[in-house]
Amino acid sequence: MRRFALLGALGVAMLAPSARADDAPAQGDPLRAEVARQGAAIDELKASLAEEKQKREHPAIRVSGFIQADWVIQNQESQNQLDGSGAPLNQDRFTLRRGHVRVDAEQGMVLGDIEIDANTTTGPQVRPIDAELSLRWPEKPDARLPSFMATIGLMPIPFGYEVPELDYVRPFLERATMLQALFPGEFDLGMRFKVKYKFLDWAVAVMNGNPIGDKVFPDLDPVQAKDMVGRVGVDVEVAPGIRFQAGVSGDTGTGFHMGTPATKNVVVWQDQNGDGVVEPNEVTAIGGSPATPSQTFHRFALGGDARVIVRVVPLGNLTFRGEAIDALNLDRGLEVADPIGAGHDLREMGYSGGATQELTRWAMVGARYDLYNPNADASQQRALNLVPVNRSYSTFALMGMLRYGAGARLLLEYDINRNPLGTGANGAPTTLADNALTLRGQVVF
Repeated sequence: MRRFALLGALGVAMLAPSARADDAPAQGDPLRAEVARQGAAIDELKASLAEEKQKREHPAIRVSGFIQADWVIQNQESQNQLDGSGAPLNQDRFTLRRGHVRVDAEQGMVLGDIEIDANTTTGPQVRPIDAELSLRWPEKPDARLPSFMATIGLMPIPFGYEVPELDYVRPFLERATMLQALFPGEFDLGMRFKVKYKFLDWAVAVMNGNPIGDKVFPDLDPVQAKDMVGRVGVDVEVAPGIRFQAGVSGDTGTGFHMGTPATKNVVVWQDQNGDGVVEPNEVTAIGGSPATPSQTFHRFALGGDARVIVRVVPLGNLTFRGEAIDALNLDRGLEVADPIGAGHDLREMGYSGGATQELTRWAMVGARYDLYNPNADASQQRALNLVPVNRSYSTFALMGMLRYGAGARLLLEYDINRNPLGTGANGAPTTLADNALTLRGQVVF
């Protein structure tokens, strides 16, 4: 609209000389003032057109990033030993949890970004974590119109609220356990479509189905079929100072069970009496087996999330958050789901709930509880009976944070972890001590 007004001004100015010649004696100084005003409008239009041309020919580029460095003060799981793969069991250490550098480029309706992650979680590594090419409409966001965006590349998985939540915005150290298990790494390759209009936010994506944190095939896809992931959400102010955000998400796709190669017949000798002499009763023949083909299986998840943000004067925002997921054969990060190997479908379920309270702009406190069961139908043979067992993982997190500026933080969190990784005196699963106290420093640039 502004450009049309300026073009109209240009037309008036083009007619101004003849009007000045005929009417100068009658109008005098007011006419000269009007001509000067129209001339200024023309100059403004020229400057606007030159600026727009500059933007189209030379895309705007912005560099940003953040650093999160941790000191694990105490972790009950730590030992001065190595595990079976040769990795240290000690967790009481300093580590670079995330070091991200991001470059964003914008040229009209086209946007692009690439983000690199450096960390020392399992040793030094540098990897791409986000690389997107997007096309949006309208070119300049207008709240009165719906906005559309199509994206292809490596991007956040559009499921729930916490999965795509920015790492440097999330108040707690890590995502809930169920999200780390079902959506490990939070990023996957694919194509996404987003629509936003007023209070409605909709996103759907076609993705490989193997996120960057997948334990078996990270950033790869062993099957031809693709996963469909999406979320429909709302964001409304229900009353002055009270905002409500909620969404429903779904994921459906195809998992992969690896086949086995053929094996040969072998003869095994076990020197049972230790005399070094082969005896008939110490020799065993093991027959070979044919190769088995790889197979696929169906997997899905359905989830819901909600947040309520209440403005508490003079402290700041009091935020309640909750999320729940019911899934089938989707675990790719904790206890990898393989229903073909297990002989039955694996029902996964989990939830999380928490609250945070700002203490002015300088501090924040919060608590969150999350629970995840990777196999709701798990059972165990005890004597002659087959009895159900609880395979749940849970974490109760207590957090305190000091804040400075836009993104500087000093966060202290104590996690009370429960898991089924230990074994009790009766042979039943029990908690393996895993509580942790962690101090994190963060800066955003």
